[in-house]
Amino acid sequence: MAAARSASTPTVSAVAMARSAGRLAAVQALYQIDVMELNSDDVLKDFISGRQGGVAIVEDPDTAQEKFIDLCEADSGLLVDIVRAVDARSDDINDMLKQSLSAEWPAERLELTLKAILRAAIAELLVRTDIPPRATISEFVDIAHAFYPGPEPRLVNAVLDRVARALGRIEATA
Repeated sequence: MAAARSASTPTVSAVAMARSAGRLAAVQALYQIDVMELNSDDVLKDFISGRQGGVAIVEDPDTAQEKFIDLCEADSGLLVDIVRAVDARSDDINDMLKQSLSAEWPAERLELTLKAILRAAIAELLVRTDIPPRATISEFVDIAHAFYPGPEPRLVNAVLDRVARALGRIEATA
């Protein structure tokens, strides 16, 4: 017999949505840290307090008008883990990223948003071993799709797959 779920116990989908929001917030925070050369702890405080993030602008496909929508509350623990891991292990993460890129797409070619997506994902693969690596990869590919209509999401998938295999998080195929 299944245990009854109390009204205060979050559903799996609520947890997944909070993690997705946490990942997006981490990408936004890393982008802001890089572009504005800010201290990561200050940026984290802004995101956790709600001064940053939490709202998205979407375009209504029927009217082509933009509107603001509130995002679900982010998993602040995941957000903090990702941003602090990038801060603490930046050299390792950048090396993993460079080693996983193809000759056709060197690190110098990476736009800042794409770099933030990849660095956040690699950080999660490094420090959040409680999260299945394929879930991490899929989520960050989805984030890449939100920003890019072209080949970038495929690049994100390929790079993260290589990193996860190198870390032993996914078994190499023969």
